Amino acid sequence: MNITKYILATALSLSVCQTSLAQTEIVTKVPSKIEWISFEQAVFLNDMKPKKIFIDVYTDWCGWCKRMDAGTFKDSLVSKYISENYYAVKLNAETKDTIRFRDKVFVFKPEMKSNELAISLLSGKMGYPSFVLMDEKYAILQPLSGYQTTEELLPLLKFYGSNAYLTTKWEEYSKK
Repeated sequence: MNITKYILATALSLSVCQTSLAQTEIVTKVPSKIEWISFEQAVFLNDMKPKKIFIDVYTDWCGWCKRMDAGTFKDSLVSKYISENYYAVKLNAETKDTIRFRDKVFVFKPEMKSNELAISLLSGKMGYPSFVLMDEKYAILQPLSGYQTTEELLPLLKFYGSNAYLTTKWEEYSKK
């Protein structure tokens, strides 16, 4: 009888330790890749827990977009920084899905071959890849266009992610 209690107590203890370790791993683990979400998901999350938003505006046919996905966005420094400091959004500029944001409905515009949200974010300058950085209140901080290497993108991510842009000009920050 005592041996049975001992075995049960040991098994229970091991189970509790294993669960604790698993929970610790989940809490402390930083994603090894960027976990992309939709624009509407980012808005929902940002309304609950404010964080800047990084939007990758791409198209399915864009070769440079695919190169960014295969290179820059897989870089461990870029993926870690984006994951920790931004909600990361993938927005297909040519999506025919209806996107709702605040009191506006964004739809596909055949004459532009783009969704109105992409057109609005890029001020009608449709080139790919393009990126938009937004603050926690949805103000556009910086639109970027063209392929970005890790060395080009990471300093910009840090400039806005650290709020350095509030007190320092980019020219001064980029010399550091």
